[in-house]
Amino acid sequence: MKKNYVLDTNVLLHDPGALLSFEDNTVVVPIYVIEEIDTFKKQLSELGRNAREVSRRLDEYRRLGQLSRGVPLENGGHLRVILDPQSNTFDGGSRSVDDALLRIAKTLQAGEPDVPVILVTKDTNLRIKADALELAAEDFEADQVRLSEISSRQREMKVDSSVIEDFLKTGTMAIPPGEFEPNTYLNLLDSKDGGRSVLARVNLRDGVVQRLKPLRDEVFGLKPHNREQYFALDALMDDEIKLVTLMGKAGSGKTLLALAAGLHKTRNEGTYLKMLVSRPIFPLGRDVGYLPGRIEEKLDPWMQPIYDNLEFLLESQQGKKHPPSIDKLMSTGILGIEPLTYIRGRSMPNQFILVDEAQNLTPLEVKTIVSRVGEGTKIVLTGDPTQIDNPYVDAASNGFNHLVQRFRGVPLAAHVELVKGERSALAELASDIL
Repeated sequence: MKKNYVLDTNVLLHDPGALLSFEDNTVVVPIYVIEEIDTFKKQLSELGRNAREVSRRLDEYRRLGQLSRGVPLENGGHLRVILDPQSNTFDGGSRSVDDALLRIAKTLQAGEPDVPVILVTKDTNLRIKADALELAAEDFEADQVRLSEISSRQREMKVDSSVIEDFLKTGTMAIPPGEFEPNTYLNLLDSKDGGRSVLARVNLRDGVVQRLKPLRDEVFGLKPHNREQYFALDALMDDEIKLVTLMGKAGSGKTLLALAAGLHKTRNEGTYLKMLVSRPIFPLGRDVGYLPGRIEEKLDPWMQPIYDNLEFLLESQQGKKHPPSIDKLMSTGILGIEPLTYIRGRSMPNQFILVDEAQNLTPLEVKTIVSRVGEGTKIVLTGDPTQIDNPYVDAASNGFNHLVQRFRGVPLAAHVELVKGERSALAELASDIL
């Protein structure tokens, strides 16, 4: 049965491609949505870019016919831009846009009683209002990936003692029966009580399970404190794995581990020419352009957690010859700290890239960032989907979840979930209890 989907502004700002996400049904864009999008188009943020993209797409569809009567979409559906039936003009200053959207949806419902009308909005309160008016309302779920849908790439398996012995001697073994994704991490337990355990990773490319290399030395002054951190360092230090996603709660060490691996790979080994560190800055308020000073001074409020972790790592190098400093690393070009805004449109070869707090990114932003990766570059994204600061994404629609899900089954990618906090005993209790 055909349906009428009435889109709220936040849906199009979240994903300009939402117009094509409703199969062969009719997509209705109220005139109030066009006016709200117009207020965002001059912004230099991702919202501004999305607003401009929506306007361009609507203008292209306008050439196919009169939008008020409906024009065909590529997926077989139709697009309509409609006025408020009570005014035929926009008067956003004297009325609530939410109320206007509800009124338009109710008018469509009364005019076409045989065609279901569904209001699509990411605004929870608007969905509640719609329900009170007996209107069907949905969140935009085309790109949602819930935490329960992100399968863990870490398993425990019991095997015979003889298998453990052979595995320790050869370093490889046949993949056990069952389905395994590339770079699934295993904890192989001796079937005898009190037996040994061995950490391993599934290598589907070679068709074997390979033993994780023992970390004989520290990675830039850091050693793993638990099994999951060991898994994370293995993925971070393997140059064949080009995309690493680390998910974990606050204090689990995901950012610290990534920074340590990046500094080791760039400064100590020279595998990469530069380590580039970035994190979203928009969730905390204004764009960096509104703050005084040089770019480094503008970034300080947002990048302070990165500096804190770097200082912790660099303190471990003080007893060594020619210990580095943050200023020295940056002046020599080994370390770069930049806002995500400046990554757009670039090509970045031979770099170790860390994107911190990636749970605050939209799927489109994540695509923009990962598509900038050049030859010889490794990119790491860290995130905690339970801590969302960006009002335009949530625990299911953020770009971090989207990336993890889409790269399942890709040998170039590895995903590790850090489950234990290691910051301090108090921080771990606070994370679990509060």
